[in-house]
Amino acid sequence: MSLDKVKLISLPKISDPRGNLSFFESGVHIPFEIKRTYWIYDVPGGEIRGSHAFKESQEFIVALSGSFDVILNDGNQEVKYSLNRSYFGLYVPKLIWRRMENFSTNSLALIGTSHEYQVVDYIRNFEKFKLLKNEKES
Repeated sequence: MSLDKVKLISLPKISDPRGNLSFFESGVHIPFEIKRTYWIYDVPGGEIRGSHAFKESQEFIVALSGSFDVILNDGNQEVKYSLNRSYFGLYVPKLIWRRMENFSTNSLALIGTSHEYQVVDYIRNFEKFKLLKNEKES
């Protein structure tokens, strides 16, 4: 996979004086069925989350509250997405290295994934990731 498959997706936003509402649905707003959902919160200042890729899992990342940056790398180039609106989500396909940083106070990251948790799906070494990418692209 290359970075051209990554998408910043605008989600529905229903404005209401009592408070706004946004949502996403599998197969409608995101291109996979959600098998697992998790959230990241209370990240101490300066800490980095992630720093891995997935062999099979795809992700959809939303900043429900606050802001943070998602740095993506396909083994050749790197791009940064700053997420700070709860009506935008970032689609990250498999075989893209990602890390999350610059979390604001009280930020809340919601992540939906295409697969259930499996430790064997994780690639945690960047050099091994690049080797795997080269094998898959050959």
